[in-house]
Amino acid sequence: MITYCTNIHPGESWEETFSTLRRHLPAIKSEFSSVEPFPVGLRLSRRAAMELDQVAESRFLEWLQRHELFVPTINGFPYGSFHSARVKELVYLPDWRQPERVEYTTRLVTLLDRWLPVGLQGSVSTVPVCFGKTLPKEELAVVRSNLLRTLEHLDCLRQRSGKSIILSLEPEPGCLLETTEEVVWFFERMAFPDSLRTMLGICLDCCHQAVEFEEPAACLEHLADADIPVGKIQISSALRMLDPDRTLLERFCEPVYLHQTVIRDREGMIRRYDDLPAALRLHPAAQGDEWRVHFHLPIFVEQMPQYGTTRCFIDTLIPHVDDTVLLEVETYTWDVLPPELRAETVDQSIVRELLWLKGHKG
Repeated sequence: MITYCTNIHPGESWEETFSTLRRHLPAIKSEFSSVEPFPVGLRLSRRAAMELDQVAESRFLEWLQRHELFVPTINGFPYGSFHSARVKELVYLPDWRQPERVEYTTRLVTLLDRWLPVGLQGSVSTVPVCFGKTLPKEELAVVRSNLLRTLEHLDCLRQRSGKSIILSLEPEPGCLLETTEEVVWFFERMAFPDSLRTMLGICLDCCHQAVEFEEPAACLEHLADADIPVGKIQISSALRMLDPDRTLLERFCEPVYLHQTVIRDREGMIRRYDDLPAALRLHPAAQGDEWRVHFHLPIFVEQMPQYGTTRCFIDTLIPHVDDTVLLEVETYTWDVLPPELRAETVDQSIVRELLWLKGHKG
């Protein structure tokens, strides 16, 4: 299945969210999937999820059915506002040390259990535990307890409805779970019961792992060897520059999102920075550097005149992905893209990305 994540569209309340979905989804489906039902990569803020009462839920489900749409996944990463205002490191809060994250996530999996068509596997993506690379032993125990409560809730839903939903931690640069190796370490450390382990997996974001200079096939193989399910794959592309022009890089410094930067020098040494402005300020320019920046660019773009992308990660990954895994295009940065990448409307750009992925997947 191929879809896109609706976090590209602004909307924090349920009224705003539903209005946005009504405005964009039927038109996008008509262009991309006029005959077949179209999956919705739904993003719900905490506010929207809590505002949904039974009447609104039923109305939404009826609207989905009328337009031949269905929901196989929910993006439960951003808890609060995700557009216009400064997001940066606040996007990870509350994290898995806090009960608010449990409350929000259990609400999302409950909603998805009601909307998910019978016979499909669902997923709810979430923060990679927390922002930052260290976690005291006592806080790690709190994380385990909070995840366990959520998995037990998922298990109750599964026993009642028979539906399978994977809680999918999304590794990201600068977070406790950043590399595939760290993911494997974390799952081993959590040591959840076998009956619950199948409900915890990852959301593999191509942009994030490409920024880490990981190899796609090796990444998937490492996860498979550790029996870690992939709930979904977010098809996204990062900014890539060789011997970069610092003035050009400054064009990608913007105040809303965090743009973690990983630099590999000619000797293969890796250096990591929490945001692009910090990298520009602290990293001395050197010939042979390759900069990869967590800035989602349209996946149909491989090379611009002055910069490139990490689309090669997507190209290499797709042949190794099982057909049952959901592919979700996620270019949420539309509002902050350079003008040369916004020549079309947002709907036209989304359809173009979906068509590129469909053609590339074969």
